[in-house]
Amino acid sequence: MHLARLNRETLMRRLPLLAALLAAAPALAATHILNPTPQTVAWGHYDATDKPVLTINSGDTVVMRTLLTNNPTSLEKAGVAPADVEPELRAVFDGVPLAARGPGGHILTGPIAIAGAEPGDTLEVRIRKIDLAIPYSYNAFRYGAGFLTDDFPYARVKIVPLDRQRMIGKFGPGIEVPLAPFFGSMGVAPPPSFGRYDSAPPTIHGGNMDLKHLVAGTTLFLPVHVPGALFQAGDGHAAQGNGEVDITALETSLIGTFEFILHKKQATPYPRAETPDAYIAMGYDDDLSNATRKAIRNMIDFLVTTKGMSRDDAYMLVSVAGDVEITQLVDRNKGVHVVMKKALFTAK
Repeated sequence: MHLARLNRETLMRRLPLLAALLAAAPALAATHILNPTPQTVAWGHYDATDKPVLTINSGDTVVMRTLLTNNPTSLEKAGVAPADVEPELRAVFDGVPLAARGPGGHILTGPIAIAGAEPGDTLEVRIRKIDLAIPYSYNAFRYGAGFLTDDFPYARVKIVPLDRQRMIGKFGPGIEVPLAPFFGSMGVAPPPSFGRYDSAPPTIHGGNMDLKHLVAGTTLFLPVHVPGALFQAGDGHAAQGNGEVDITALETSLIGTFEFILHKKQATPYPRAETPDAYIAMGYDDDLSNATRKAIRNMIDFLVTTKGMSRDDAYMLVSVAGDVEITQLVDRNKGVHVVMKKALFTAK
């Protein structure tokens, strides 16, 4: 009797503590599936006024399928069998009204709202897995686009089969391209003042960054500009060279597994990324020199803020140990990124 009374009294004393702990504990993370349909894609734009097609909590995971940026007719003319054109692509082309398309051409899955996200927060996007959705890709150029527009005043589309087992693209006889799938476009809604922003030129919201380092196992950090953040992804690439000089990579449809972490009141002024062994700062501008300046300054700011370095030392470190690389040259806003190896920082 005394023991039972003691246990009951002890339990009653602890109940407020248990209730407080349960209230403070985060909700169990959920996994969501998001497929492209006429109702779940944003065609050619990022827009602060778009309604989310899915709302999730911080810590949740989304398995998202995306569609390549091409149309069924063009793919068939280039040699894809009609039966191999994705039904989802046909449905989107048939079902998205013309008024809802543009000004860009990318078919982006989303937007996804993250509950509680507000301007001044940072959205961390952990890219857990990327799978090929179809066994082929294409590369194409057309007059007026790409970097050598005067050298190639015509259009061409090339279908490149993908070998999932060997993870290579069969570019041509005796030429095999190693595959490293990534999403050319990942971003959040830009500030409302941008309006319906073209999906082609990347800027402070991320978007069409075409950064080939963003493979499975890497992380992207994006500044939040509107409530919910409104994340979208698409423009799947099976492989790409730095520069993406003819305006396309090995364009294909992908399935991405993303985990979303919201960092409250931790502003990130510009998109940045991390790989398992490096930090990456980015810069975008229609002038390549200005894009380079932005990328270098963003890396300096990162080193000062996160590593406690002086600006002088950070500038010096970028010069002696940072790699300044051209991301892409063809999206109107050119892209430059600076890669800084994590192994440089030996302090524990």
